[in-house]
Amino acid sequence: MHQYSYSTERTYIQWIRRFILFHGRVHPRDLAKVEVESFLTHLAVDRNITPSTLNQALAALVFLYSKVLGVNLPWLNEVVRATRPSRLPTVLTKQEVFRLFAKVPHGQRLVVRLMYGTGMRVLEVVRLRVLDIDFSSGFILVREGKGRKDRRAILPMTLVDELRVQIQDSE
Repeated sequence: MHQYSYSTERTYIQWIRRFILFHGRVHPRDLAKVEVESFLTHLAVDRNITPSTLNQALAALVFLYSKVLGVNLPWLNEVVRATRPSRLPTVLTKQEVFRLFAKVPHGQRLVVRLMYGTGMRVLEVVRLRVLDIDFSSGFILVREGKGRKDRRAILPMTLVDELRVQIQDSE
């Protein structure tokens, strides 16, 4: 209905459950801005969660009130979201990447290299089917990825031979 991924739905349910339990099982409809802010403050100060996790909890509460309960709480969108500190990404050298691949067990190495070379996520690789690999065009069709959207990823040419062997061995 709302087209959230299964993991997002599961996570939202967990945060909503924690919110209700935090306030002694009081129905969320009977709670207001003060209770939402106290819960988020508890998470940030007492539990010391990361800003992205705090934003996730807030998103779950926004979903609860707006979509589930149908309660219009204009103040809920005014709650300040946590900001992440800006950091430069860590980029590995070719030698570091090769050393990393060497540490991965042989049976999992192709999957890890596929994730690294295409940018696919774990669930996307696990759901990959032979017919989603287009060797002639050099693309992989990623079905129902993040946001339940289909997309194409570039097939690394260095993996073509290994993938063909893997497909032959599985037949």
